[in-house]
Amino acid sequence: MKTNKHTKQVALLGIMGALALALSFLESLIPALPGLPPGAKPGLSNIVTMFLASSSGIADAFFITVLKAVFAGITRGATAMLMSASGGLLSTAAACILLRSKKSNIGYIGIGIICAVCHNIGQLISACLISGTPSLIFGYGPLLLIFAVATGFVTGTVLKTVIPALNRILNRL
Repeated sequence: MKTNKHTKQVALLGIMGALALALSFLESLIPALPGLPPGAKPGLSNIVTMFLASSSGIADAFFITVLKAVFAGITRGATAMLMSASGGLLSTAAACILLRSKKSNIGYIGIGIICAVCHNIGQLISACLISGTPSLIFGYGPLLLIFAVATGFVTGTVLKTVIPALNRILNRL
């Protein structure tokens, strides 16, 4: 039986969406880490959006980012949705630019770090707007930068490790 391109695209988005939501849910079970703002998590579901940005396309990466934000809204409320969307959209934009660029020699680990920094910047800006407290940038910014480097290193390393398997899934569809 011959499968058309649209069916393959729907199957890929279903698999990647389920994976991103499962990782997002698992991260929501991690308790708050001392010294970091509430909700600071490793960002493992961003591995899915980085993979899609590199292999499937910009629209797919943004679709999964929006799906994750809606999931955060349904499971944790409007503030979580706004924080997920603001960080996720900025991070996904960075991933799309860096992973689709023919001139980028940064590598997956560098891209993971840049995406994590962008994610935290987006969330910090939203937190400042929501709370009306611009000084959050100076209070939490340095901690989030250190956290972003660590988590970006992890997500970039994981992506580098699993991308061959994810590409095999993509090629089978």
